[in-house]
Amino acid sequence: MPLPVSLRAALAAALTLVPLAAQSPGIPHLETRGTVTQLIVDGKPFLALAGEVHNNSATSLDYMGPVWPRLAAMHLNTVLVPISWALLEPAEGQFDYTLIDGLVRGARSQNLRLVLLWFGSWKNTWSSYAPDWVKRDFMRFPRVHLRNGTATERLSPFSDAARTADARAFAALMRRVREVDSTVHTVLMVQIENEVGVIPDPRDYSPDANAAYERAVPPELMDYLQKHRETLDSDLRAQWQSRGFRSPGKWEDVFGPGPETEDLFMAWHYARFIGNVAGAGKAEYNLPMFANAALIRPSYAPGQYNSGGPLPHSIDLWRAGAPQLDFFAPDIYFEFKKWCAKYDRPGNPLFIPEAAGDAQGAANVFYALGHHNAFGFSPFAIDAGEGDKDVARSYHVLSQLAPLILENQSKGRVDGILLEDLTPSQKVRLGDYILSISPSGGRRPAGAPMEPETAAAARPHGILIANGPDEFYMAGTALNITFTANTAGPPMVGLATVEEGHFAGGRWIRGRTLAGDDTGQGNNITLRGLAGDAILRVTVYRYQ
Repeated sequence: MPLPVSLRAALAAALTLVPLAAQSPGIPHLETRGTVTQLIVDGKPFLALAGEVHNNSATSLDYMGPVWPRLAAMHLNTVLVPISWALLEPAEGQFDYTLIDGLVRGARSQNLRLVLLWFGSWKNTWSSYAPDWVKRDFMRFPRVHLRNGTATERLSPFSDAARTADARAFAALMRRVREVDSTVHTVLMVQIENEVGVIPDPRDYSPDANAAYERAVPPELMDYLQKHRETLDSDLRAQWQSRGFRSPGKWEDVFGPGPETEDLFMAWHYARFIGNVAGAGKAEYNLPMFANAALIRPSYAPGQYNSGGPLPHSIDLWRAGAPQLDFFAPDIYFEFKKWCAKYDRPGNPLFIPEAAGDAQGAANVFYALGHHNAFGFSPFAIDAGEGDKDVARSYHVLSQLAPLILENQSKGRVDGILLEDLTPSQKVRLGDYILSISPSGGRRPAGAPMEPETAAAARPHGILIANGPDEFYMAGTALNITFTANTAGPPMVGLATVEEGHFAGGRWIRGRTLAGDDTGQGNNITLRGLAGDAILRVTVYRYQ
């Protein structure tokens, strides 16, 4: 039942008792600075060191009570929390804001930001978070049908009634966020739905879907494809080219018969539905909004994966069908480098809302932020048990380096390293130097504190920042780095000063100064992921 008006008013008032630092005009937004797109919060670039809680954790404020301080202690600055349509609108037209008010209040109590995940019509293809009054009325809100005619527990994206109801509820949510947060900016962004698509068939076979499939490809989509022909995703362009770039025509006339075309068909209709929902929300409060994708495992065909989701080959259809969305985001649990590269594309800044945690995530975050200029990373189930200690160690280091990362990303002076079987070594150009990077073997200098043994310690990774012509900050694990000159001048490069240290209040606190055995007699740097002073400040010089 909705809370009494008096209690709702008291909760709303309580939200302002623990503000996040200084309030600022201008809501969170994306902005291109130099060569990258950054998330701007309170007028400054913001790096989201985030984590997503379990799907149902945020349905209980009592459950979340002890979780908030644990997440803050893990050096998170942002938490991704699902918002259930069923709990927001338990009866049609009656909205209960207890949870959103409480989640904003809980985040503020620990100086944390939020990204909301709208679990409306779909979560992982299914409609389990839709309200009971929607689930029970299958005539008004029709379902996706399989090829054999069987209905599934998925709302059909061809349902105007479902789209209207979802958009109305989402607009109510964003109106509430504006009312309680438009000056404090606890809520940074919103994800619309979650990992949409169709399985195990490649498309919806309901009567409305079958009729739509036999109609011509919508003219607005064909116009978009024609205007962007030379910059379309290569797979999409090849599929269209195989039909002679035909326009106009039915779906199979334009793209050919088969499940790949059915996948594109669903992508367009999911995009139109979700774009409509996003537009209703943006009309109330224009935060950045995005859709996320469950990715394709090797050798999977449409229907084995979430057919119709915002995947690389169909992002152009999503851009055409849902221009209200600001970007598209991958949920990455395998082939991390491959999927980062596919989503880091012009007009689509990289944000990873869901990923593996533990040692794998602890290494991957360095690569995503450094090499692909990601503005956020979020392991899933961050509230499990005592928390993710591996990710917490990485976030402890990256939270100190965040101002330097954000300042230098736009100048092309940051890179991330992740050495794997296919990339056992790497060369990186930063400023006037080429850095040759190879595995170090993880040797520890005499007297250095021992890092807890984890898989992350054995997986070479790191981040490199050129903060000046001859000054670098770097952190990571099991990397050996040598410098060579990349510009005219004296050909040899030497290590001037190498310091361990950390940042406190934005100020560099020097620990040990390294030379001799710990720097290969002045010839190389070794990143060992040491506990405590885990960051190195390195200056170099040229000679002949």
